[in-house]
Amino acid sequence: MSSNIEIKHIEKSKIASVDFNNLPFGSVFSDHMLTCTFKNGKWESPVIEPYSPISLDPSAKIFHYGQSIFEGMKAYKDAEGNTLLFRPLENCKRLNKSAERLVIPQIPEEFFMQGLKELLKVDEAWIPTNEGSSLYIRPFMFASGNGFHASPANEYKFMICTAPSGAYFAGKVNVLIEEKYARAANGGVGFAKAGGNYAAQFYPTQLAIEKGYNQVIWTDDNTHEYIEEAGAMNIFVRINDTLITSPTNDRILDGITRKSILQLAEDLNMAVEVRKISVAEVIVAAQSGALKEMFGTGTAAVISPISGFGFQEKDYELPTLEMPFASILKKSITDIQTNKSEDPYGWRVQL
Repeated sequence: MSSNIEIKHIEKSKIASVDFNNLPFGSVFSDHMLTCTFKNGKWESPVIEPYSPISLDPSAKIFHYGQSIFEGMKAYKDAEGNTLLFRPLENCKRLNKSAERLVIPQIPEEFFMQGLKELLKVDEAWIPTNEGSSLYIRPFMFASGNGFHASPANEYKFMICTAPSGAYFAGKVNVLIEEKYARAANGGVGFAKAGGNYAAQFYPTQLAIEKGYNQVIWTDDNTHEYIEEAGAMNIFVRINDTLITSPTNDRILDGITRKSILQLAEDLNMAVEVRKISVAEVIVAAQSGALKEMFGTGTAAVISPISGFGFQEKDYELPTLEMPFASILKKSITDIQTNKSEDPYGWRVQL
């Protein structure tokens, strides 16, 4: 497959202008990108070319009917300079699960994996080596076919772009438990990484920011009685010494970091429950002192501790712990990702 990937190298790299000691998240882009076109009923061979704007017709269906999905991944360098990925096949599977729901042609696994590996070889120098930094990888697919008719497109693009990045969040976040707006609904596309899911989050999140919070804790769409996600992340709650997270469903993304944290927590002999958790239970635990931790999990931030939350005009602070589960779990997963510890699960993929 790799021999079928055409590579067009950039004439002059931009890397010398990048300060790798002060990397923002996701706004400095590497030299190259991968593009693959679905046309005439099949995927054409991928092309690696210089990172540049793309041209689309104004009637391209992505603009009108929102057929757009994406993934988030990271590449790391270990102490020996090896390039490492973390559970990349899970990203490919989830991208295709999202594609199926939005009637986008699924990308062949070999196109995804070999295209990704070849792109990382070409832009290997862009993978940061500073502690806490990584090369953020954004695979995405969208409808590029033209027409105003409300129907699936006949042409699509699969692309991968990369961005050397520092930490997504710095420190802990303060969140607001949402009582009115919903991130997703039963039977909808909440389980898919569809662009529209995130667009719909921006307004209620902005309202929370205006009240002094950093993010929103999403609740179920019907009763708003149960917490489900934290911003764009899965959420974990620690009550006493039990770690609890919501089960995945139509509304909740099956996070790769989430499922990895669940495995690690069990193997570290932490008590873990996957079940519904009500807002009332969280409030009672906070009032009694049983609520020890809340944190979000996701590719970008890995684990983002929550320092406090608001609900019905009242704020609740979480305690500062000497050895929080969030810190233990974050070290466990990042040590595997960066080859600082053994990987008994086969999650780490070396190029």
